[in-house]
Amino acid sequence: MASDKRFVWVDRETGGFLKEAIVIVDSQTGVNYLLVSYGYTGGLTPLLDENGRPIVTKRIIND
Repeated sequence: MASDKRFVWVDRETGGFLKEAIVIVDSQTGVNYLLVSYGYTGGLTPLLDENGRPIVTKRIIND
């Protein structure tokens, strides 16, 4: 890997004042997570496929 970062932001969408959704990938396991924040609150959850299994990205290129 090009970097030693374990967690890599692969997509980010903002929806106005203090609202955002970020897809994060664990570069060691490949598991994708969704981080959502709204003001001073938020949540983190793994992204799941249609069968309820975690979405895994096989290769991550760190910048």
